Amino acid sequence: MTIKKFGAAEWSGGIKDGKGKVSTESGALENQPYGFNTRFEDEVGTNPEELIGAAHAGCFSMALSKILGEDDMVAEKIETKATVSLDKKDGGFAVTAIHLDVKLKVSGGDKQSAEKAAKSAKENCPISKLLNADISMDLSVDA
Repeated sequence: MTIKKFGAAEWSGGIKDGKGKVSTESGALENQPYGFNTRFEDEVGTNPEELIGAAHAGCFSMALSKILGEDDMVAEKIETKATVSLDKKDGGFAVTAIHLDVKLKVSGGDKQSAEKAAKSAKENCPISKLLNADISMDLSVDA
């Protein structure tokens, strides 16, 4: 079974003075502005790195919920923040690392089992598998 979803971007202008818009198939994002200023100068709008961070945080949280459920645990709450590092490298830029900060409240299991599930989710969620970056994690479990 293959599931296909799309995100789309539109761009006009040069790299520093240009403007772009991103949208998603679901309509959750529709013509959200992005550009050099939102990527490097903290202006209002989005940028590819924060979108990747949101995608990774969401994917990881869903994978963790699944793995916990397979071990008869319930995620009462998973809070995941994915910090994406964009570094100058080899004459350009590259996403070099992603750090997951995870706060997990779980019932039906112990801390060790929850930590094992989180490690598996970090290594095996589809977005982790997609990314060619060092993925680290800090985990706080309330079991």
